[in-house]
Amino acid sequence: MTGPHPRHRRALTVPLGMAMATAVAFLPNTATAADVPGTVAGVTGAVNDVLAPAAGADATALSYVVNVRPGHGPSAQVKKAIAAAGGTIVTSYDQIGVIVVHSSDPDFAKTIRTVRGVDSAGNTRNAPLPAQSTTDLGAPKVLSAAEAADARADATAAQDPLESLQWDLPAIKADKAHEKSLGSSKVTVAVIDTGVDDTHPDIAPNFDRAASVNCVTGKPDTTDGAWRPSASESPHGTHVAGEIAAAKNGVGMTGVAPGVKVSGIKVSTTAGYFYTEAVVCGFMWAATHDVEVTNNSYYTDPWYFNCKNDPDQKALVDAVSRASKYAEKKGAVNVAAAGNENYDLAADEITDPVSPNDATPSDRVIDPSECLDIPTQLPGVVTVASTGAKGIKSSFSNHGLGVVDIAAPGGDSTAYQTPAPPATSGLILGTLPGGKWGYMAGTSMASPHVAAVAALIKSTHPYASPALVKALLYAEADATPCTDPYDINSDGKIDAVCEGSKNRNGFYGWGITDALDAVTK
Repeated sequence: MTGPHPRHRRALTVPLGMAMATAVAFLPNTATAADVPGTVAGVTGAVNDVLAPAAGADATALSYVVNVRPGHGPSAQVKKAIAAAGGTIVTSYDQIGVIVVHSSDPDFAKTIRTVRGVDSAGNTRNAPLPAQSTTDLGAPKVLSAAEAADARADATAAQDPLESLQWDLPAIKADKAHEKSLGSSKVTVAVIDTGVDDTHPDIAPNFDRAASVNCVTGKPDTTDGAWRPSASESPHGTHVAGEIAAAKNGVGMTGVAPGVKVSGIKVSTTAGYFYTEAVVCGFMWAATHDVEVTNNSYYTDPWYFNCKNDPDQKALVDAVSRASKYAEKKGAVNVAAAGNENYDLAADEITDPVSPNDATPSDRVIDPSECLDIPTQLPGVVTVASTGAKGIKSSFSNHGLGVVDIAAPGGDSTAYQTPAPPATSGLILGTLPGGKWGYMAGTSMASPHVAAVAALIKSTHPYASPALVKALLYAEADATPCTDPYDINSDGKIDAVCEGSKNRNGFYGWGITDALDAVTK
């Protein structure tokens, strides 16, 4: 293993949070974007994770997915071959033919791929089991009571105390939508992420415990509270959950769909890695627990892009694809973040410098039509780009004609896009564990806006299929023409090129999501 290294997730963590009654807290141990390769100057960067070598008998054990014909579980022949190759079956998702296996034999995947009845197989990680811990986030830095009081003073009588800071709500007409409907409590959005603190006062009223679980090992852990992040883990999932469904209850902020339910499906290790077996488990749990929408603000580790000509990476694509398709078949609309590297995902080639991110990465030149960011680029998944407070593509947001389906507020540096007062930050306010609130930015924050609008559509049209919900989502989006030229930092150099028409292009897809249309049409 290498030493500490930057992890570029779907969020750009910004060190600002609010303690419940009076204060706004900072999340320390973050780096500025200038210190983080692959991010845009002026946007704060990601938390570093540290992996230590695993000890004991599991020191060389890796996790694998073995993909077989769906429907009847692994055959006796496949089970026997897995055991003979030194593998132990952890669980099997028979509906989609995905088997999760642990093995210490470095040739396990190569051996099992030769077995009759095995479609594909590959290791899901390079870090030995079990995954290790993250660095400490440290103590919060709190703003003065007077500064917090200013935010409350700017709120109208109809607003929650911190709603005046949420420029993103009027940007998608969510404030107007709330006058018509807050969404249905019969609709649940599953946050497949780092875990959700359901004790938060803005989340607790809308939390769906029955649809929540810990999937980190690839096998559901239904222990009460297993879906919560520990104090040392990322607040990412809790932030996302609040953006979607923070209750309109006179406390803190307001979610885009404050009347729907939200659940937590924890799929990231303590080190913040989203491995294939956990992601598969997450989609399968959502599929079997009546979830209407899933939000996926991550990429499946350790490969940013999974190349189908590599047998290991192909197996990961197969497994997650089967799981996401099954979730949609069972009624879920799957929404995912486009990513934060300002990549053109429709380009002929992209240089990927971060894969594999749990070992020693190297620069890879890949074809993004053949090497996929999963689940973002999987068929049927709604891919979301990010916009800032001025309504144009965020400086960091990935884009690409035919890849990006829709756009939503994910924030940007105030150096590039400054919101109108009384909002003071160009980033997105969300809930944080421990009854706090804070700002983050990234396509991680854009995706839950769209997931919430999809939930509003499902609330308005309770019998709509996932295909119809997606069709309405795109049809109701506000068509947004290409920003051309796109020189976000005004230095005279083009920072990204948008292709396509007003009605569908690489920056905004079908347009910017519209919450008001979701509850009125």
